[in-house]
Amino acid sequence: MLRTPGYGYGLLEELERRGFATDANTLYPLLRRLEKQEYLTSEWNTEEARPRKFYRTSDAGIRLADTLTQDWLALSAAIATLTDQEN
Repeated sequence: MLRTPGYGYGLLEELERRGFATDANTLYPLLRRLEKQEYLTSEWNTEEARPRKFYRTSDAGIRLADTLTQDWLALSAAIATLTDQEN
């Protein structure tokens, strides 16, 4: 979701809209950790009345997200074969 820049509160709202209710006390430390691990980059926008820190997925973060997505799809497909019932 952060392949285009977004700020924390907007990300919280979007996650909730998509059915992933997340607490701010969980999200903000995660964003900082991902930035420290260089999977996200950030920059402050001070052009509005209230400064906001915008995050964006780095190239390393995109590679990691792509790998994890492929792993998830493979796992989901494997689980689906376990639940398929042949008559």
